[in-house]
Amino acid sequence: MREQVEQVLEQIRQTLRMDGGDIALMDLNEEEGVVYVQLKGACAGCPHAQATLKMLVERNLVELVEGVTRVEPVGG
Repeated sequence: MREQVEQVLEQIRQTLRMDGGDIALMDLNEEEGVVYVQLKGACAGCPHAQATLKMLVERNLVELVEGVTRVEPVGG
């Protein structure tokens, strides 16, 4: 599961980097399907960070990686 999550995050990174941001996989609870990520760069302080996590990151991970149920942010 971790490799699949990293592949999807790499695709998402391309989008985030266009706006000066980035994302890092911090942890993964395969049993519960929870992916813990940290937004970096411009994304870290962006007022749209929560929408980015739900509408871009979580939507793609749940859709493309079997077993992922949600994404949770980790503070930086």
